[in-house]
Amino acid sequence: MIDRRLWFKRIGLGTLAAALHSRRALAKIDHPIPFDTAEADAILGSLQVFPLDNPWNADVSKWPTHPDSKAIVASIGGERPLRYNPDMGFVLVPPDQARVPVKLTEYPDESDPGPFPIPDITPIEGWPASFQRDPKRPGVTLEQLQRGGPGLEGDRHAIVVDPVNRMLYEFFGTYRTMAGWEAKQASTFDLKTNKLRPDGWTSADAAGLPIFPAVIRHDELQRGRITHALRFTVRRSRRAYVSPATHFASRLSDRVLPRMGERFRLRADFDTSRFSAAVRVILEALQVHGMFVADNGLEWALSCAPDMRIPVLHDELRKVKGADFEVVVAPGSA
Repeated sequence: MIDRRLWFKRIGLGTLAAALHSRRALAKIDHPIPFDTAEADAILGSLQVFPLDNPWNADVSKWPTHPDSKAIVASIGGERPLRYNPDMGFVLVPPDQARVPVKLTEYPDESDPGPFPIPDITPIEGWPASFQRDPKRPGVTLEQLQRGGPGLEGDRHAIVVDPVNRMLYEFFGTYRTMAGWEAKQASTFDLKTNKLRPDGWTSADAAGLPIFPAVIRHDELQRGRITHALRFTVRRSRRAYVSPATHFASRLSDRVLPRMGERFRLRADFDTSRFSAAVRVILEALQVHGMFVADNGLEWALSCAPDMRIPVLHDELRKVKGADFEVVVAPGSA
């Protein structure tokens, strides 16, 4: 594993000072705001997510390919299609949002301490688009989803963003009970810094990475540009991780399997001109910023906000295959 300080130097694309002045001042926020609103779009357009020299914001279009790139891609499935999950919603909260305790049920030793600014309208993974578009789950309300029940299980991620203080709170296995909120794991990220989680610690993502910085959002598709890396899942990963990941989630040691935090890039010669405007924005981001292996799941599955304003992207994304990607490494690293 390479030294983190050297790694950050190698990806340098600016300074913290530049990052802090690269976006417009945020409007005043005095109430929780759902992610799928014009109000949220305006705030997100002014939010700097991590400093410019953070790995999530790095331009990897010129990075060298991993010596085992072809074998690693083949281990995931060169003929398998790119796909997406409309899964990771979130809520924006004001800086004075009331903090509440969260009972940690599975990974308390690898969680950050509360209390946390979780409002009553906090969405659970997939809300609302994945439910409103699913004829098998008609009439499900947010409150029902928060409580859980038959047909409402899964990873149940919940994400809270404080854009004024630039703080991020993410939860895995989240439920709202009669006694209050509980989650299997809780992570706090300071979006003003490049600080990682402790080595060996998980997060709401298996790799120990934050989720929110990777999500495909409506405001980005409307602007026509995504300026950060994305996240994706693979069925089989290696028992290893590479910065900025801090955690592995596998017992397999085969070196052609991807590590958590492995970075993939869509090949520069891939023709994006034949796709719709929204999909072209995603593919161009994958050529410039790439995507991180973040968790175990469906092969080549990106995370997208479950926003009804974002069109269904499956048919187009499936035209992109695993073989259209390559694994990259930071210049000078192994």
